Amino acid sequence: MELRQIESFLAVAEELHFGRAARRLRMAQSPLSQTIKKLEKDLGTDLFERNTRAVSLTTAGFAFLPHARKILEELDLARRAATTDSGTFYGRLSIGFSGALNHRTLPPLTRALRHRYPDLALTLHGGLLTQDAVDQLRNGALDLAFIGLPVDAPSLATRRITVEPLGATVSVDHPLAARRSIALIELAGDGFVTMPEAQGSTLREATFSACMAAGFRTRVVQEVSDPYTALSLVAGGVGVSLMPDSVAGIMPGGTVFIPLSGSAQMLVSGIAWNPDLVSPALALALEIANEVLPAPED
Repeated sequence: MELRQIESFLAVAEELHFGRAARRLRMAQSPLSQTIKKLEKDLGTDLFERNTRAVSLTTAGFAFLPHARKILEELDLARRAATTDSGTFYGRLSIGFSGALNHRTLPPLTRALRHRYPDLALTLHGGLLTQDAVDQLRNGALDLAFIGLPVDAPSLATRRITVEPLGATVSVDHPLAARRSIALIELAGDGFVTMPEAQGSTLREATFSACMAAGFRTRVVQEVSDPYTALSLVAGGVGVSLMPDSVAGIMPGGTVFIPLSGSAQMLVSGIAWNPDLVSPALALALEIANEVLPAPED
């Protein structure tokens, strides 16, 4: 496998058009097509589906894509490392997180990484729910992710970092908004704003479990992928929602956070990574995470 084959594959995969990819590489389209065909022959599988109207990645192409990107990234890092002073760490790290639910846990890690390794290329991917993060950790698109636990992903390594009680979020004009605490059963007649089922949200599962334990079924009126967007819909009177108590300090205007009385449902969060894809950058991040995000006491 040659470097120009990897570069050609990435150009076609990102453009999904042989003509545009050829112009990007400053070469003719015919040699580009031959380069891709040779790469596919070497790999023993088709990377693209082609017809007269469109180009798309095959399943094998999707699987090959993150590894091809890492090859070029590592080559770039190797060039930079070879021309800089010794003792400087160069690397790349991609971290996935959901958004508002990580406003206490993500900043300590990124601050420490930026302070100790300023030349580390850090990329953050927000708006990821648990299942999306798990999929991207498996295929190497992410190095580390903040997720809800437990998760059914035996190929991944995980560690707990927070355990928080869930509370209710309601609009300021909700009949219960002035209460200092409520029983969850008091929301049985309300519609809930939740995360989508298809994206495997741990918060959604905890919400359904809490409502079932309280004696009623969750009636979903709206699904959104971003927790802060869910809070905005709560402010608009679309429905109510359950959120960990850490969001109480970042509630949007028009919303109120109310603790739940009795034995509240707990939301367990953690970090996850693929133990088969531990780069030097990830190893350093995990070491720092142990310092700034210690495991909660049982």
